[in-house]
Amino acid sequence: MAVGVFDSGLGGLTVYDACAKRLPDVAFCYYGDNAHAPYGVRDADDIFNLTCAGVERLWGEGCDLVILACNTASAAALKRMQETWIPEGKRVLGVFVPMIEALTERKWGDNSPPREVAVKHVALFATPATVASRAFQRELAFRAIGVDVEAQPCGGVVDAIEAGDEILAEALVKSHVEALKRRMPHPEAAILGCTHYPLMQKTFQEALGAGVDVYSQANLVAESLADYLERRPEFIGSGTESKFLTTGDPASVSSHATQFLRHPIRFEAA
Repeated sequence: MAVGVFDSGLGGLTVYDACAKRLPDVAFCYYGDNAHAPYGVRDADDIFNLTCAGVERLWGEGCDLVILACNTASAAALKRMQETWIPEGKRVLGVFVPMIEALTERKWGDNSPPREVAVKHVALFATPATVASRAFQRELAFRAIGVDVEAQPCGGVVDAIEAGDEILAEALVKSHVEALKRRMPHPEAAILGCTHYPLMQKTFQEALGAGVDVYSQANLVAESLADYLERRPEFIGSGTESKFLTTGDPASVSSHATQFLRHPIRFEAA
């Protein structure tokens, strides 16, 4: 029994790592669908089916609560899963909630009408599928007015990170930031709308400039999860050790995970 963390590949490890540091007594089971990464170029049905398969595998490990540490899955699959698929007694949560809470400075349960917020110009960096879904803009519009969001689909970045090619990933990030700034020269805030991207946060910040607040999801999700488990302790589970599963090659995935997190991670075949 543990808290499940699902991702299309390595990116969700940024969320796992933050959650494990914030909640050191909680056991986690991480599932990376590396064999099918990246999700950001797939269609909505494909993303839905792959996400459901991964979540079912985590349920099989006794994870009644699963965090979709994947913005593409959260954007393209979560609403449909919650409306049509998730059974009684299970919970699947996405990663948009804490991000929009932080940006709009209001709690998710606050159902008051949309209001003006301090930030007016927001850059969103995400996968092509997340950008196409417009899920971030839709959820933001429920809570804030007068916010201009310019979204940049960041093709290739996830592939480079999954392949362990940091030089290519840095070059792609700089290119995508330049493309966005041609359309929005002076963003006040930037959302890293993919859990792979915090691995490149320094590059994003340097390319955007020191005056831009860069919102990275990992710590925000960790704080939100800690709050959720305080209110719903029955979802903590009784496990004592964390576990890592992958649909890819365990040795290769373990090597890349260790490279990016800077400490050993050992994956098993899912």
